[in-house]
Amino acid sequence: MSRPTTPADKSFWGHLDDLRTVLIRMAIVLVVFMAGFFYFMPWLFDNVILAPCHAGFPTYRLLDGTVVAPAGGEGFEVKLINVRLASQFFTHMSLSFWLAIVFAMPVLIYQLWGFIRPALYDNELRGARTAFAFGSLMFFLGVAVGYFAVFPVTLRFLYTYELSGSISNMLSLDSYIDTFLMLNLMMGLAFELPLLAWALSAVGLLHRPFFNRYRRHAIVVLLILAAFITPTGDPFTLLVVFLPLYLLYELSALLVKKE
Repeated sequence: MSRPTTPADKSFWGHLDDLRTVLIRMAIVLVVFMAGFFYFMPWLFDNVILAPCHAGFPTYRLLDGTVVAPAGGEGFEVKLINVRLASQFFTHMSLSFWLAIVFAMPVLIYQLWGFIRPALYDNELRGARTAFAFGSLMFFLGVAVGYFAVFPVTLRFLYTYELSGSISNMLSLDSYIDTFLMLNLMMGLAFELPLLAWALSAVGLLHRPFFNRYRRHAIVVLLILAAFITPTGDPFTLLVVFLPLYLLYELSALLVKKE
């Protein structure tokens, strides 16, 4: 096992200066990404963020004829209204910031990795590289599932739900963006569960018998969670959300140690 390559004679202030340099680089990367998203936001907003507001969204075409996208619903369209003077400006800024955080995250982690890498042993380096690659892949996969499955299913069901025919739904810009960011980021974080399970297993806190013992309990909990995210009685719609969550559970079971 090779020793860490950190110079033994480097002082605390030397390390602190290195950390300051890394943080400045991370801030610059974030600002650059944010500026790019700010510039392209009008196009992204119309063609990506608002895409689930229209009947032609791929998920609706796939689910045509179900409760989520009933036959003859080609005219589905969500109209957003703005009820606060500065909402459009702050939405422009906040979306640019959050998209910059999401898409710059691998670069930001790589910058931080450059700071801590000299202090790690060879076996720790290999494990950290694997965790970085796997964690990044799973996060973006979770965001994709949120965007193409969870969010459009939730949006269409709740927007078309009627308590009374005399009530017209008008969706505010703030409500739409808050739900859009929350569900997509939640799915991204949920897809990090296998990585968390692997880490807990690596330190001896989690083993495969745990997943086998509580599988039935997990199925019930995941069904309840899926029903909460998409409150519809359509079994197919429920399955759209439940299946990715259950696959995460099984993937976590495969990644942990047997004993």
